[in-house]
Amino acid sequence: MNRVSASASAGLLGLYHPGTSWLHRRGAGSKAAALAVLGLSVVVLRGPWWALGLLAGIVLLAVSARLPLRTTTRALVPLLVTALLVGGYQCWQRGWATGVEIAADLVTVVLAATVVTATTSADRMLDALTRALGPLRRVGGAPETVALAVGLMLRAVPALMRTATEVRDAARARGLERDPRALLVPAAVRAVGRARATGEALAARGIGD
Repeated sequence: MNRVSASASAGLLGLYHPGTSWLHRRGAGSKAAALAVLGLSVVVLRGPWWALGLLAGIVLLAVSARLPLRTTTRALVPLLVTALLVGGYQCWQRGWATGVEIAADLVTVVLAATVVTATTSADRMLDALTRALGPLRRVGGAPETVALAVGLMLRAVPALMRTATEVRDAARARGLERDPRALLVPAAVRAVGRARATGEALAARGIGD
């Protein structure tokens, strides 16, 4: 890939882990299609046992991909906490079956997306996106530009999260962790600075003219 690959080599959402598993060797398009089928299955197949069965299948899939256990688990902690809270509330309001189904479906879909992200480099994912957007050329669109925009957006997520963490730590060191200005202003300034630097780099390469 040309310009897109140069802009997204770090991996989508920073979760890509190089490997040689069978999932790593599969094409990005086939994995995206399988993820779409899974999402449809979660909606169509009702009941806690179907939900738990799909979750078990995705867990086995993640194990077969040989992803780093510590890194993957740490990335999923917020999801697991959210699923536990949502599932507990639904158990209280609508019964255990609904609570288990909703919690399991949530974990299934996000874990599956994580597996796809972790086993697919940004280059391959954005190449597949560019091919899928090929029909845009007929109406004067630029698939490469759209794919580049998606890649930049995805790469911005972990960068913004790191910025927020660094700003929070700096504010805590000064005893200002409860001051919204000490958190929001530096984070906003750094985010704007990053956006301007990215725009200038793209303009220098003649992208977006």
